[in-house]
Amino acid sequence: MRLVVALTGASGQIYGIRVLEELAKRDVETHVIVSKAARITLEAEGYSISDVEKLSSYFYSDDELAAPISSGSFRHDGMIVAPCSIKTASSIACGIADNLVTRAADVTLKERRKLLLLVRETPLHTGHLRTLLTLSELGAIIMPPVPAFYIKPKSVDEIVTHTVARALSFFDIEVESKRWEGLKV
Repeated sequence: MRLVVALTGASGQIYGIRVLEELAKRDVETHVIVSKAARITLEAEGYSISDVEKLSSYFYSDDELAAPISSGSFRHDGMIVAPCSIKTASSIACGIADNLVTRAADVTLKERRKLLLLVRETPLHTGHLRTLLTLSELGAIIMPPVPAFYIKPKSVDEIVTHTVARALSFFDIEVESKRWEGLKV
C-alpha cells in the first residue's frame, strides 16, 4: 500500500505524527509533505522535521511541485491531510494548487482516489461550512478530529489513537482501538 500524507499548519500535529507511526508499523509506503506553516506548528508542539522525516518513506517540502506525487500518473491508494488547516481546505476546495500539499490533494480528487481531511478549526463560520460542503461534493472525506468519549479514554494518547484508527479504517488499515459495542440495557 502507498499513501500520501500531508501535515499542514493547524494545531494537532500529533495526528499526522501518529498516522505516520501507525503506517510505519505496517510497512505502508508513505509520501509525506510538510507545509511551511506545519514546520512552525510542529516546533511549537514539541516535534521537529527530523521526527517526521524518520517516519517517512519519501519526504517532500511543499515547494517541490515537480515531485512524483504532483501527477495523476503517480499511483497511490489515497491521501490523508492531518491536521488540515482551514486555509489548506479552502485552497483544495477552490482548486488552488500552488504548493505540493494542495496539488497532491487536487490530483487525488481528480483521479477519484480517497482524500481524507482531519480539519482542525473551531468554531466554523458559514464560509468554512460552505468550503467543507464543497470538498464533500468533490469527493473528500471530512473528518474533524472529534474525541469519542464512549471509549472512556484515560489519556490524550488514547483519544489521538482512536481518531487515527478511525481515519485509517477508511483505507482498510486496522489500528487497535476501542470500538462502539452498543449499550447493554
